[in-house]
Amino acid sequence: MGGNQTWISEVTLLGFQVDPALEYFLFGLFSLFYAFTLLGNGTILGLICLDPRLHTPMYFFLSHLAFIDMSYASNNVPKMLANLLSKKRTIFFIPCIMQVFLYLTLAITECLILVMMSYDRYVAICHPLRYTIIMSWKVCITLAVTTWALSFLLSLIHVVLILRLPFCGPHEINHFFCEILSVLRLACADTRLNQVVIFANCVFILVGPLCLVLVSYTCILFAILRIQSGEGGRKAFSTCSSHLCVVGLFFGSAIVMYMGPKSSHPEEQQKVLSLFYSLFNPMLNPLIYSLRNAEVKGALRRALCKEQPM
Repeated sequence: MGGNQTWISEVTLLGFQVDPALEYFLFGLFSLFYAFTLLGNGTILGLICLDPRLHTPMYFFLSHLAFIDMSYASNNVPKMLANLLSKKRTIFFIPCIMQVFLYLTLAITECLILVMMSYDRYVAICHPLRYTIIMSWKVCITLAVTTWALSFLLSLIHVVLILRLPFCGPHEINHFFCEILSVLRLACADTRLNQVVIFANCVFILVGPLCLVLVSYTCILFAILRIQSGEGGRKAFSTCSSHLCVVGLFFGSAIVMYMGPKSSHPEEQQKVLSLFYSLFNPMLNPLIYSLRNAEVKGALRRALCKEQPM
């Protein structure tokens, strides 16, 4: 830390600046969404752990996605809900930086996990005879560990670059959680290096993976069109269409937020887009998989039948 650096102990999260009556409505609505997020992703995670038929590479990566979504929502939403009911909306600076770190780690990991899932579907549909060799458990575990390690490292770089900055008043973040762009607005120094690193990270983590995903699913689409069996084609299309829904929601909102043109109200736009990360995407992911995927629905039926008394 430099000698002329200003250290702050706490900041204020302004959150949603609306009427008190609307705050209570938002609290109830977001609490319901958060409960559905934990319930849905917890169900998916539990089914994958308990049902041996789901012990495959695709569901291995899906279990990581469910864990990420629960963690992502839990990192941001509880503080947002507490602030909707509280007049004192402060957060200590160190927990704020920890929130930034976890937010980035989970977001980067989800980007890379979605790439792994698209590659798994590419191998399963385009190279089915070599699937067990290419997507062995050793390969899957190596990919997962590498993904988490890379996400941790990239997030740590952002945090180190933030901590080198001096921070000035009024120590208010116009957001409902400590989002990295909002935190940078508190700095009373040049943040161009931070902005360049964020942009480079977006190219590496958003544009690159999205291109890989699109290439994978383009190959998959051509392979599906060549499948003679109607049932096999429908099953492959059902699985991949659910993946594409998740990819579209996640990458679309992320690219608009971090790489799109700035609106006349950038902070309000960031709040809305951040809700997709924090609440809507994590809530919709298990719904998409459970409603579109026959294997997950079958596992749920088997689990419910076991619970019924003889």
